[in-house]
Amino acid sequence: MERELEERLVRYCAVDTQSDESSATQPSTAIQLRLAEMLAAELREAGAEEVTITGYGAVLATVPGTAPGPVIGLCAHMDTAPAFHATGVKPRVIRGYNGGAISYPDAPITLTPEHSPYLAGKVGHDIITASGTTLLGADDKAGVAIIMTAVRELLASGAPRPKLRVAFTPDEEIGRGVDARLPGDLGVDFAYTFDGGAVGEVDYETFSADGAKIRVEGVSTHTGTAAGKMVNALHLAAKIIELLPQATQTPEVTSGRDGFWHIHALSGSAAVAEMSIILRDFELEGLAARGAVLRQVCAAVAATEPRATISCEIRPQYRNMRYWLEKDMTPVDLAHAACRAEGIEPISNPIRGGTDGSRLTEMGVPCPNIFTGMQDIHGPLEWISVQDMAAATRVCLRLVGLAAKG
Repeated sequence: MERELEERLVRYCAVDTQSDESSATQPSTAIQLRLAEMLAAELREAGAEEVTITGYGAVLATVPGTAPGPVIGLCAHMDTAPAFHATGVKPRVIRGYNGGAISYPDAPITLTPEHSPYLAGKVGHDIITASGTTLLGADDKAGVAIIMTAVRELLASGAPRPKLRVAFTPDEEIGRGVDARLPGDLGVDFAYTFDGGAVGEVDYETFSADGAKIRVEGVSTHTGTAAGKMVNALHLAAKIIELLPQATQTPEVTSGRDGFWHIHALSGSAAVAEMSIILRDFELEGLAARGAVLRQVCAAVAATEPRATISCEIRPQYRNMRYWLEKDMTPVDLAHAACRAEGIEPISNPIRGGTDGSRLTEMGVPCPNIFTGMQDIHGPLEWISVQDMAAATRVCLRLVGLAAKG
């Protein structure tokens, strides 16, 4: 199992599948379809049925049931984050990690247990990283590899199982992974995303999330005759950023159950500037309050310069899955039982992010999130233990077995 997981992850990570928030297409990048086609072919070869690539870019398949039980979905996303370079990924395997610093062949960076304390517990494990200039893409190709390995094992062994549905989605990293048609196309009683971190994580509480677009229109004129005429949109954008609460409410100074605002893109000119900001909070009231502050700041800056136009549009992205899952904890309890059956104590802490499961749960498909082992995601130090992936695969197989009735 471990070598299969290693081979799959290395192969999948080498395929560029970065999504693009600025694109209006579905999926947002055509390159994601290369991995979709690869996975569809592998599913057919393994014996899965009803394998298809939907018009919105998701790979769907059926593993026929051999025993009664709920129809269960197994989900992971194919895209990698736009937050860091993801073209030309060169995965590499460090076998039998010795507990020291891990250097990178293509960049002067180092991964150490001091930087990543979770690494200290992985002595003897096989560690997969990229080469230093790109992210790895274990988020979430580790989830893809885990599900693919479990599907191959189930179909080869004929072990008792209820009907399973597999879904590999595009565009999760830009908040567009769950098309409105996916819940109906999936057709399950409940599902799981394999998109978590440390061994034992079973997540059923996530952030609630909104995204804001701020547009600042100034007045452009020649700099030589600008006195009394020019209104620099970039200066006004800088004022908006400066007035937002930076000391206490940004990602780099918050943790635990704290929410935040985060500006992740700024572009433009003296004439027009645009900003993209994400808002996060575990409670809807807190999320609404953050949006109100953002609007107030924009209005205050606009009041200082009536010649400018400042707009602030805030759109929902996803909601805390706890609001729905706490009404029926059946899928969470099943995942906890599967972990314990494998000798793993489950951990269910609020996660400072979201998954496709957040949207699926909101849309009527209860969908907790299960660990994969991925660490330090969205950057060049991203890494994962092959043995952690194997633990997640065993939990997946155990969960399916526990769900079978007969």
